[in-house]
Amino acid sequence: MSQSTIGAPWRATDAASGLGSAKLATRLAFFIAGFGLACWAPFVPYAKERIGASDAELGSILLFLGIGSVIGMPLAGMLAARLGQRLVVAGGAVGLAIALPSLAFASQAVELAAALLVFGASLGAVDVAANMHGTEVQSRAGKPLMSGFHGLYSVGGLAGAGAVTLALSFGLNVVVTAAAASAIVIVCLLVAFSRFLAHATTGEPHSVFVVPHGIVVLIGVLTGLTFLVEGAVLDWGAIMLADSKQMPVGSAGVGYTAFALAMTVTRIVGDSFVARMGDRMTLGLGSVVTALGVALAAWADNSWVSVAGFAVSGVGAANIVPVLFTLAGRQKAMPSGYAISAVSTLGYLGVFLGPAMIGHVAQAITLPLSFGALAVLMLIVAALAGTVVDRTNAGTGDAR
Repeated sequence: MSQSTIGAPWRATDAASGLGSAKLATRLAFFIAGFGLACWAPFVPYAKERIGASDAELGSILLFLGIGSVIGMPLAGMLAARLGQRLVVAGGAVGLAIALPSLAFASQAVELAAALLVFGASLGAVDVAANMHGTEVQSRAGKPLMSGFHGLYSVGGLAGAGAVTLALSFGLNVVVTAAAASAIVIVCLLVAFSRFLAHATTGEPHSVFVVPHGIVVLIGVLTGLTFLVEGAVLDWGAIMLADSKQMPVGSAGVGYTAFALAMTVTRIVGDSFVARMGDRMTLGLGSVVTALGVALAAWADNSWVSVAGFAVSGVGAANIVPVLFTLAGRQKAMPSGYAISAVSTLGYLGVFLGPAMIGHVAQAITLPLSFGALAVLMLIVAALAGTVVDRTNAGTGDAR
């Protein structure tokens, strides 16, 4: 991947650069990742019943999804540097298409764990390669694109969860539904495959595990903190609304829905905001708004005010991660491909480990106070926004 600096001010060169096909390929890659992950969520109760697992046993099995992702991400960075992002996205998408039906018919705990391991590794591969390709396309276009790319991940998530839930509610067989989801993944891959940048590879050394260092560590930590908030809203938002805000259990999922919809819409229009405001303001203001939204959700007495707080936090968090991945691709402390892989891994540790930590903290200090602690963490992200942008740009010559 080229590590060319994305200059300031941003240049309107999209049409002249001929990157329309590459942008479509990137959007489809992000859609595949979001769609594939979201398709699994409605299958979880069926899988639990099929293998006869207790809550604790299912929790242990679900760890294999995270383990697969953590294994797949650094491996994807190495393979993308050697083979190009196109083949890594293709391999990951095919893995998803194989894993989804396997998740739907696995009848033993070991079978489900193995399928989740492949599923997680495939998701990690698509995620890392999509971010690498997106950073390259953005660099060549000379203007912000990453928020829009990540917006397609969110669109994919909404589409996957909605379509699978709808199909299952109409009585469609779980395996048939999973096979249909796999077919959608393959169709997206076929449309995207020839449109990737053919030579989007690097001349970097091909090592699987590279220890992050320099500014990459800080970028990864900030990504992990932001993902921790997303994971907490996903796993604990409905529980807080039901247990602490007296919202009916059947309606409590509206909190995450508000968060996800607000994030999706904000990401779709976010590139123009980043172009006007710059990386520093986007990170700083986004983190503060996220903190305020989470605090409102935690401390409001009225459940619908809490839902509004989740929506506000979705607006604030929407553009933070896209900007952090842009910085990871632009910094000079590490080869860009490995930096993006490392940031992805550190970020997803927040998704997979954060909600478990929230549970233990909530047991000690209540769930609303745990969400209040998340607001404090986002204020720390805001405080470090200037540092991470300055240290990244110091090595690139970027003035922003």
